[in-house]
Amino acid sequence: MDNNTSKKTTAQAAKPVSNNNKRFMFDKENYKWMFIGIAVIVLGFALMSGSTDIYDTRKLIVSPIVVLIGFGIEIYAIMKTPKED
Repeated sequence: MDNNTSKKTTAQAAKPVSNNNKRFMFDKENYKWMFIGIAVIVLGFALMSGSTDIYDTRKLIVSPIVVLIGFGIEIYAIMKTPKED
């Protein structure tokens, strides 16, 4: 009899635990930050466009910094851990 109980316990231990609480990799907060980052990148490229003076400070300095800030926001949005409920 003692042998049968150990078999049941082993079979029960080998059974995978069913977890119906499926979570996505990104949370609503992550997507919000992603859209903000995309908007900042688009703003940077809009500042870079135009056919006026090519050597303008806005085109050479400000717009690349704005684009890099947008990429930084995107990295933050990807690396941010979703909140636990």
